[in-house]
Order: sequence, then structure tokens, then C-alpha cells
Amino acid sequence: MLDSYFKLREHGTSPRIEVLAGLSTFLTMAYIVFVNPEILAASGIPKDAVFVATCLAAALGTAIMGLYANYPIALAPGMGLNAYFAFTVVGGMGFSWQVALGAVFISGCLFILVSVFRLREWIVNAIPHSLKLAISAGIGLFLALIGLKNAGIVVGNPATLLGLGDLRQHAPQLAIGGLLLIVALEARRIKGGIIIGILAVTAASIALGYSEFKGVFSAPPSLAPTLGQLDIAGALNAGLMTVVLTFFVVELFDATGTLIGVCHRAGLLDEHGKLPRLNRALLADSTAIVAGAALGTSSTTAYIESAAGTAAGGRTGLTAVVVALLFIAALFFAPLAGSVPAYATAPALIYVAVLMARGLAEIKWQDLTESAPALLCAVGMPFAFSIADGIAFGFVSYAGIKLLAGRAREVPLAVWAIALLFIAKFALL
Repeated sequence: MLDSYFKLREHGTSPRIEVLAGLSTFLTMAYIVFVNPEILAASGIPKDAVFVATCLAAALGTAIMGLYANYPIALAPGMGLNAYFAFTVVGGMGFSWQVALGAVFISGCLFILVSVFRLREWIVNAIPHSLKLAISAGIGLFLALIGLKNAGIVVGNPATLLGLGDLRQHAPQLAIGGLLLIVALEARRIKGGIIIGILAVTAASIALGYSEFKGVFSAPPSLAPTLGQLDIAGALNAGLMTVVLTFFVVELFDATGTLIGVCHRAGLLDEHGKLPRLNRALLADSTAIVAGAALGTSSTTAYIESAAGTAAGGRTGLTAVVVALLFIAALFFAPLAGSVPAYATAPALIYVAVLMARGLAEIKWQDLTESAPALLCAVGMPFAFSIADGIAFGFVSYAGIKLLAGRAREVPLAVWAIALLFIAKFALL
């Protein structure tokens, strides 16, 4: 039955290989069940409910990807967009988390429409490659700043805006140790390096008496505080168009880039270098966004950590189904998640930033009309403490520089439209 449904023999794999691949993927991305509640709690969402929503959204999205699209791709609430949700939309703009969830829901509906009407390729191809790389790298830098802040390594300073924290305190010391451990484990290609680092810092913190151990297993907490609490009408009335646009653009690039990248490494692209059943995969992704917003978490997306599973031999949706079942099992680890302090998840944020910033190396630095907007986009996110503003800097400067350099014809129509939207936003709001 499994071979017939997932076409295991056709892909040169077996149930045993797929199960081991699913376990590998889960171990590399299980950190999200600790990190996502920690970040979204900063917006006021009840942490226990977000833990449940994170596990359920990841399980649901990954199961759809496996059963409907038959790809070994796992999904979970995305890093970067959860920080944008908590620190920019709620913390910076002052909207409630219910309205922010409404904006996530709307962006997911837009993603579904784009997938159904096959507009994805036009939108993705219209955005310059340099800005795509800069958006990913900028989100990474933004995550690094949040991680350094949560660890107490970087603090506010009225004279210099930012300054070095007191490294004699336990939080920065444990966080630095955790970061060194994670990087060393990942460099040695040890599976689950990130989750091992988080748990090691948590264990050290508890042993030294800096945090409280709340247990390991229990029945899942209630989802009631977040289930169906999204405010779609509020998101529409508040005029959150730029917020929805930011969610949509980042989700689109993130999902497409991850799908192509992981499947390319796994040899799942066709002879033309295209991904069969791409629309099914994108529909799985967008459905997970909508469902996640209804459950009470920020945007769900495909995870690059899925490459760990394909490296272990995973080639079909059975790998994804195994990951989904493991996320369901993770629901019973709520006390352990509640025992993890913010400075224990900070090293994970900084390490993910390292991975996301690698795209800067691919930018054409010799072409100033490409490199300058890319840099403004990437550094704008952490310095403005806003992913949306960083993207705005990138699009507006790209159009403006190309125009003044006499190369306006190189600017796609979509870039002009997005740049004008951001200009109107800055001028009117």
C-alpha cells in the first residue's frame, strides 16, 4: 500500500529509509517548538497555546505536503516572519496579535489564489535575484539581533543606540556556550545539533539554579486561547496592506526557494530543471498558512532543514508523514518547552542567521545598481528593526538607482508597483 501510494520503488527508497529520513528532518527542526512560542509570546499570545498551535500547524502542513504533493518536505512556522509578527506588527505598529493573525490569514488566502491561478512564476521571476538574496540575508541579520538581545549580549544604549551587555551575567555566558556547541555539532554533521544546544543550555541553567524545571511529559495544554481568535475584519479595516504584502512576498520566496533547493539536492527535479507537482506543493504550503493562522501561530512555510531528511535518503511524502507524526508526539512535551529560557533559544536564532546570510556571497557586488539596493535591504531590517521596512528600502532604492543610472528598462513592472506602494506608505502613514 505504501509503495503504491508514495511510489517508493520508483524513487529508489523503502519504508525503513523514509522513516529514518523523517526522524533526521524532525531532529534538525524540532527547535521550532521551543523557539516559536518564545518569540510569539513577546506579542502577548499565551505561550502554552502557541506551543500547541506550532505543533499542530507543523503536523498539518507537513502531512498535506506528504499526502497530497508526495514530497519529503516538512513545514512549520517560519523563522523571521514570527519575529516580524511579534516585534514589528504587534510591538512596533501597535496592532493586537489577533489582527496580526488576521493579516497572516489574508496573506495565506492570497498565496492560495496565486497557486491556483499559476501566477507564482510571474511574480517570482519579476523580483530581481539580488533582492531575493538580500531579503533572506536581511531576515537572518534580524534574527541574529533578536538572538543577541534575548541573550543579553547586545543591549540598548542611549549614547550609541546599541552596546555590549554585561558578559559577566549567566545569560550571555550560557548563550555563548550554546552557540559554540551548536556550531561545533553542525560542523561535525551531528543530527539535531540545534535541539541539542537548546537542551544543553536549558539543562545547565536548571542545574545552576537560574531557571525552573517544569517536567518533561504532560497532556497538551489548551488551544482555546488562540483557536479561531484571528481578527480578519480588523486586519482589513486597519489597512494592513503593507503587512500582508510583506507576509506574502517573504512566504512566496521562502517556500519556492526551499522547495526548489531541497528537491534539487535530492534529484527530484525533472529533465528541464523544474519541479513536478509544484502547484500541489505550494497549495500545501498556503493551506498550512491559513490553518496555522486559525490555530494561532504566524506563517507556516517549507523548512530548509528538510535537506537533512533527503540527505538520509528520503525521496517521497512518506518522509513528511513521519515528520508530521513526530510533531503530534511533540505535543506531550509542553512542560519541557516551558522550562526553556529565552537565552537558551537565542543561540538557535543566531545559528539560523548564519545559514540565511550566506546568500550575500551570491550578490553581484561589482554592479552597484544591484549590490547597493541589496545591502540597503539586508541591513535595513535589523537597523530599522522591521522586515517590512528593510524590504521597502530594497525595492525603492532598486527602482530609484536603476532610473537615475539610465537603466530603468531593467526594472520589472512588479518592482515598480511594489516600490510605489512602499513610497505611498511612507508618505501617507
